[in-house]
Amino acid sequence: MFFRYWARTIAILLLSLGIAHTAHAADNYPTRPITLIVPFAAGGGTDGVARIIGTLLEKELGQPVNVVNRAGGNGVVGHAAIAAAAADGYTLGMVTVDITMLHWAKLTPLTGRDFTPLALMNIDPAAIIVRSDAPYKKLDDLLKAIKANPGKFKSSGTGLGGIWHLAMAGMLKDVGIDTSSVPWVPSTGAAQAMNDLVAGGVEFVTCSLPEARALIDAGKARPLVIMSDKASSLYPNVPTLQAAANSKWTLGAWRGLAAPRNLPPDTQVKLGSALKKIYDSKAFQDFMASRGFGITYADAKAFEQFMLRGDADMGATMKSVGLVK
Repeated sequence: MFFRYWARTIAILLLSLGIAHTAHAADNYPTRPITLIVPFAAGGGTDGVARIIGTLLEKELGQPVNVVNRAGGNGVVGHAAIAAAAADGYTLGMVTVDITMLHWAKLTPLTGRDFTPLALMNIDPAAIIVRSDAPYKKLDDLLKAIKANPGKFKSSGTGLGGIWHLAMAGMLKDVGIDTSSVPWVPSTGAAQAMNDLVAGGVEFVTCSLPEARALIDAGKARPLVIMSDKASSLYPNVPTLQAAANSKWTLGAWRGLAAPRNLPPDTQVKLGSALKKIYDSKAFQDFMASRGFGITYADAKAFEQFMLRGDADMGATMKSVGLVK
């Protein structure tokens, strides 16, 4: 009896000490460097957004934030690395619109439910980019050439079945062109696709305007249209798809911060609070505006719902343009 009493007392004491230690650890988080995984190659839009967030997150949390690019499989490699990491707050990731698409294409079983959402930070619409010496001065010129030469005009921007592939296919379908008439050349991201464009490997690229900005500003590429219901603040003279082709088709890429599933609630709250401060900061707002990135914020709960809605919408859209059955 005496032994049981003391055993129970010691167990309660150890449990209380464990709870106190956990709370203390959460209060002190982080105590070591954090890894921020980017599912695409360096130089693209996702990489750019991740690096400014990483820089500002270091200041907010007082620990180094190391950005690591894990490109491959149209985003599968990087997203899988985020999901498989320990849920301790020391591995975070840039979760992108691709996570609502990849499982529909049977590339991975991963969905948004495999992550702990932290904050949505950015949305950018798709655009069509050609070389500066291309004879197509407006979208109608390019569309007429595609119709006259099915199979000749290759495009790129991301992996097969990725967001920019879907944007291109959806646009073609909406303006009455067979989606199979433009072969898609897979790439690790917009940066590689734009280099291929300038080198003559493809006839046009579908990606966001910020991702194409360096080569546009260098006079090596020219945007023809933006798939949005409003003009770009970066290039206000680029027409919308509605104005250029009387099409209401719009599509874009979004990016947000997430952690592996089952992140401790206290850590999720701390990271969410830090990301809201970053989003509201002049440094973040100025960086995004100067590079033409769209800014849109949603907290953890709203971001979770946003991903769930997006998943259902993407499945229906991918089926409608024949990217999945």
